[in-house]
Amino acid sequence: MGKGRAFCAGGDVAATIRDINEGTWRLGAKFYWKQFTLNYTLATYRKPQVSILNGIVMGGGAGASIHGRFRVATENSVFAMPETALGLFPDVGASYFLSRLPGFFGEYLGLTGTRLDGAEMLVCGLATHFVPSERLSLLEEALCKLDSSDPTIISAVINEYSKQPYMKEKSAYHRLNVIDRCFSRRTVEEIISALEREALNKKDDWISKTIQSLKRASPTSLKISLRSIRQGRLQGVGQCLVREYRIACHVMQGKLSRDLFEGFRAILLDKDKNPKWEPSKLELVSDDMVDSYFSMMDDEGWEDLKLPARFNLPAYAIAKL
Repeated sequence: MGKGRAFCAGGDVAATIRDINEGTWRLGAKFYWKQFTLNYTLATYRKPQVSILNGIVMGGGAGASIHGRFRVATENSVFAMPETALGLFPDVGASYFLSRLPGFFGEYLGLTGTRLDGAEMLVCGLATHFVPSERLSLLEEALCKLDSSDPTIISAVINEYSKQPYMKEKSAYHRLNVIDRCFSRRTVEEIISALEREALNKKDDWISKTIQSLKRASPTSLKISLRSIRQGRLQGVGQCLVREYRIACHVMQGKLSRDLFEGFRAILLDKDKNPKWEPSKLELVSDDMVDSYFSMMDDEGWEDLKLPARFNLPAYAIAKL
């Protein structure tokens, strides 16, 4: 459980950029190696983890919680994977957990960076329970008194303090049919075209905002993210993290694109919110360019992420979503 307005708002991008600029991108790679190893350990952990998400849950904060057995949302919860607006991509195993959400809701969240509240987290499966914040102290007390690691017993205790939240009328989850029609398309260009056709047939502010979100994001990030989530549908969490580590290293090295550094400048440093992406258009990002991010790095001393061996895991330890 976090303190203040966030459970965890994610990794310190500014510190990572500073390390890269002052030394080498390998400092960033070292951080990602440790972080992804932690994500894998949590995802395959035998003991039930209870994360109380009473606030912001973004980026690395999602990696520290969504892989756990129990995720308790409240009316203060705000979830997002906003990486494409920064020239990054949804990592920390997001290609695993986003790809396992209903329909193509995960592609929608990963590409647009849309924020969800606690009720939406519950209904789509990112949260397992919803507990009003006023009951959290009672829940914590009950969990501390519990002398059992049986997931069924723990779940029953959390259920005692849970309630069914109200889901707002304008929730994107009510538009799952449109999301599935559009975000099931093969390419980002086809997704945007499908959304634009929907906009012609129906006046809906949500559709126009979704199109704007996609057009503001880094074209390279969008294409990397879509492919990563699609591959995640067919892979285990370990394979997803190994792939994401490769992509993260290419992004930090900056040889293929400098969008991470430009996104940091525009969103977090100068805050002009007007990044100059390069390439600037989706059609200029070729399949070969995207392929490069998924390949092993040709850099002396670099190696693929090596995750700790996990043997004889019970089913609940590897299939928490």
